[in-house]
Amino acid sequence: MLIRGDLTPAVNSFPEDVRQGLGKMGQKELPSKYLYDDVGSALFEVITKLPEYGLTRAEERILRGHSEAIAERLASHGMVVELGSGSGRKTRRILEALARRQPTTYSPIEISPAALESCERELDDLAHVSIVGFETEYLDGLRRAVARRKPGEAVLVLFLGSSIGNFDREAGEDFLRKIRQELEPGDALLLGMDLEKPLAQLISAYDDSLGVTAVFNKNLLARINRELGGNFDLARFEHVALPNARERRIEMHLRSLENQTVSIEGADFRTTFRRDETIWTESCHKYGPREAGEMAERTGFGCVAQYLDDEWAFAENLLLAVGASRAGGNGKAA
Repeated sequence: MLIRGDLTPAVNSFPEDVRQGLGKMGQKELPSKYLYDDVGSALFEVITKLPEYGLTRAEERILRGHSEAIAERLASHGMVVELGSGSGRKTRRILEALARRQPTTYSPIEISPAALESCERELDDLAHVSIVGFETEYLDGLRRAVARRKPGEAVLVLFLGSSIGNFDREAGEDFLRKIRQELEPGDALLLGMDLEKPLAQLISAYDDSLGVTAVFNKNLLARINRELGGNFDLARFEHVALPNARERRIEMHLRSLENQTVSIEGADFRTTFRRDETIWTESCHKYGPREAGEMAERTGFGCVAQYLDDEWAFAENLLLAVGASRAGGNGKAA
């Protein structure tokens, strides 16, 4: 079953976000969420299989090895809500482990209908798992999903991959607080977190030899052309992955190869680019292993377990909501 949330505000914000982002003085930028339309989501699934991008395989190894232990800790968690499910491939292990203990409701939340349909196809064969998908933004979907919980049922929220790393650190913690505000004490959050690693390894992960990440990044310009009547010439831009050591992140940019002017009819907007000027499209922050516990304490959670991969520096962190209930509204630890 698929429930569509109110996507009107998000849809209407696309031209406004394009105007604001590309009209900025100094660094032009576009929100990374717009990378993940149906084409972008399909391209990202390809990226997860590339040899240079070991993150997804690391997470799959962790879930394969520790899903039973996680499910054992979460015996009363009969509802699973996933923020940004993608294809749902990685989620299968944890759902199988939970469903062996009790009937489980799984709510994938995606803004891409194609990703939701792929997820439902991937997981439709699971016994004792009911799928109720939400086509909407993360927090709206979480709010709608937890409103359907049964009396006495606890919730497990999945925020897998490196999605938390797309936020600036302060914004990431604010997002965790907002998740906490929708939960009750004892509810859980399984948080994926990509860890710091050698620079060469990071660069190759975000600028792969086949150029799939470049196509994924450039698809954002193609999306503006398709949906907003833009006239970006994709051949006049190149994908670059830039390290930012001070902020401990990799930044994805699109660099203009020449002086040029672009018009976007649907946004009623026109802008110029200097040669070598960039559009900043995504940030990928990396963390130290202890940061998950520190972030948890500041956002109303406690970190009760951390699982690390031996081959790729990645952590899966199991957090439990503590302190005041959702009704209390502050989401802070007591």
